[in-house]
Amino acid sequence: MRVELKNITKRFPGVIANEDVSLTLESGQVHAIVGENGAGKSTLMNVLFGMYPADEGEVLLEGTPVHFSGPSDAIAAGVGMVHQHFKLVPVFTVAENVMLGAEQAGPFGLIDRDAARAQVAELSARYGLEVDPDATVEDLPVGIQQRVEIIKALVRDARCLILDEPTAVLTPSEIDELLGIIGDLKSDGRSIAFITHKLREVLAVADQISVLRRGRLVGSADPATATTAELASMMVGRDVKLVIDKTQATGGDVVLDIDDLTVLDDRDHPVVDGIDLQVKAGEILAVAGVDGNGQTQLVQAITGLRKPTAGTVTLDGEDVTGMGPSDLFDRGLAHVPEDRQRHGLVGPFGLDDNLMLNRWRSKPFARGLRIDRDAVRANAEKLIADFDIRTSSSSVPVDTLSGGNQQKVIIARELSRGGKLIVLSQPTRGLDVGSIQYIHGRAVEARDGGAAVLLVSSELDEVLALADRVAVMYRGRVIGLLEGDRMTRDNIGLLMAGSELPEAAA
Repeated sequence: MRVELKNITKRFPGVIANEDVSLTLESGQVHAIVGENGAGKSTLMNVLFGMYPADEGEVLLEGTPVHFSGPSDAIAAGVGMVHQHFKLVPVFTVAENVMLGAEQAGPFGLIDRDAARAQVAELSARYGLEVDPDATVEDLPVGIQQRVEIIKALVRDARCLILDEPTAVLTPSEIDELLGIIGDLKSDGRSIAFITHKLREVLAVADQISVLRRGRLVGSADPATATTAELASMMVGRDVKLVIDKTQATGGDVVLDIDDLTVLDDRDHPVVDGIDLQVKAGEILAVAGVDGNGQTQLVQAITGLRKPTAGTVTLDGEDVTGMGPSDLFDRGLAHVPEDRQRHGLVGPFGLDDNLMLNRWRSKPFARGLRIDRDAVRANAEKLIADFDIRTSSSSVPVDTLSGGNQQKVIIARELSRGGKLIVLSQPTRGLDVGSIQYIHGRAVEARDGGAAVLLVSSELDEVLALADRVAVMYRGRVIGLLEGDRMTRDNIGLLMAGSELPEAAA
């Protein structure tokens, strides 16, 4: 289906999200739309999907102007979307979420849940997504929830499919499989809008590339001749280093010592199974693995959000097993959680309040029984400048910021104290190359300043860019610890899939 966006302008209070943007999605083509966080990519696609009305311009399907009053109109017209931020009902099962709005009726008009479960199981098996149809969505890690969104889109036969960061939490092999699926969809004559920050994927799958910057279309590129460096420069308007500069790790005293740690999930199943790990001052230890192999629960046990059932956690020589987040914070822990919106920020609160969330009881913010608003503002203005947070005001609600700037708020709050142990869980998920470069630089700065950094990431590029050592988790256990020239993409990828390394690499 041919889709045309003509002169689209979308305004929000104080912000022009899209300004006079025109592009065309051709039938049987993948059109990649790239740009920094806040460049207007998702807003543009939300206009196409009927989430927002355009203030100016029009949408045409097969040459005919259309006006969507909501996503249901877009879906009925053959437009489907996989959203970056999930549109799932947390208390529903996977199967119930997938069939929502497309329910199948069985005998006597009752909803056929068995058919929905079978459909999810079949799609999971066909596309290698490995999702339990009966799992409750709120119990699933972020990565598995993303797979549910992908399945939701696949069960609806959309002739135009919008994919907003669909590979953000997939393994390399799963990404390859999804790119193959996209190729099959393209060959069926569907038009596909592909939004991603992974420029290698863009060059691998796209037939056409459009670049947005600050709400405007600033250029296009031919994937046959473009390079990742050229695309990154177009996105941010300056040269971007795609590889972070860092020296050899110094490796000081052990700061975090995990001994025989066992952690249960919400169903009392062991998901961390007797793990031993050490992180030293002045190094970055990366924990790699496919989402759902225990990394989330491991981080929760380290940061006081979940009590382990066995083993010990030692921080700077002190046994802190089972301590709560506040006590750990006082002992030098900094934590950047994997889900910034649910666990890192209070969306309706101002940016300034979010920058001191875990310090409001201490000076200079606490003044007797009240909070010193002047100190809060001064702290926010300093961190906004120091961490390059793009905002019109220090008091705007933090949920109005782009994803990259929301992440910078958390990074600024956690790293500005100079903690002994910094836990970074999926710190650049869904972010653009400029934000990734910035956050990686801050992580290396913290390491070089003597902090012990524990990085948990499903992004191989991130692991290889930052790690001094790599521990790979599979089914709740560390099945490989790599360093030096053994830290290769192939070795990490094999271990992430549960395979043994070739004898030469072991």
